[in-house]
Amino acid sequence: MAPRRDDSRLRLSDALAEAEVAPAQGGCLTAFRWRRDDGVIDWLRPAPAAGAFSPNASACFPLLPYSNRIREGRFRFGGREHRLAANFAPSRHSIHGHGWKLPWRVADRSESSLTLSYDHDSSDWPAPYRAEQRFRLDHGALSIDVAVTNLGDAAMPAGLGLHPYFPRTPDCRLTAEIARMWATDAEVMPTELVAPPPNADPSLGLLPAQAALDNCFTGFSGRAVIDWPGRGASLTLEAEPVLAFLVVYTPPEADFFCVEPVSHCTDAVNLAAAGSSDTGLRTLDPGERFAASVCFLPHLEGLS
Repeated sequence: MAPRRDDSRLRLSDALAEAEVAPAQGGCLTAFRWRRDDGVIDWLRPAPAAGAFSPNASACFPLLPYSNRIREGRFRFGGREHRLAANFAPSRHSIHGHGWKLPWRVADRSESSLTLSYDHDSSDWPAPYRAEQRFRLDHGALSIDVAVTNLGDAAMPAGLGLHPYFPRTPDCRLTAEIARMWATDAEVMPTELVAPPPNADPSLGLLPAQAALDNCFTGFSGRAVIDWPGRGASLTLEAEPVLAFLVVYTPPEADFFCVEPVSHCTDAVNLAAAGSSDTGLRTLDPGERFAASVCFLPHLEGLS
């Protein structure tokens, strides 16, 4: 049975879980939940139930061909200056890549999986490329694969990741092994690598309700655990080694927080051009493909 269409959203299901995706609205994930006799458990913050929505009101959206911000939407690559549109007013910086703002096409679908793609020209990137996402449900877990392939005849910079939104409760806790943190200025642009203070260190466990972060961490081990003690629930995020950076966003007073596994630091393309060697930025040759996978593994107390 194929996923059902609901308000331009495609629904996936297995024996335990359900996910919804909106291909035309940035290829966003709009829900990931378990349905049980005693109710619904949303593992990611659900998008509004009907109608159009902004990607930053979704459950998760893709980050490609770069993550986070590029300063003033400008960078030099291959001996040329490239310019991107400011796409997140009122910020003067370009943010989160192209994919979250574009419609995706359905390449393949089944009851429990869905593959999306789009082709991008080289008008605002050093080479044309193809972006792909694959969503899969398996025994209640959700896997999302993201990829970008250079379709041009010249090299291009590339990065990728995911931007999931998690429900925030007063007692929820994030634990993730990291190394250092990029301090930022008032525009959330990186300034220097520092040791995170104890109350902002995911390695020690942090409470999103008591933090105010919008920072990129280096040395991410690939495993993050989110606990909701009051719900008797937890979720383990497992990312492939190429996603060695972690952006944590905990806006004060919000009902969500973000834990974003990504392949490079903020403004990596400009930092790399300035001589930094630890940005995580990839260069893809013509025909080269860069891919990564993230798995969301929920757990409920009393359920093996």
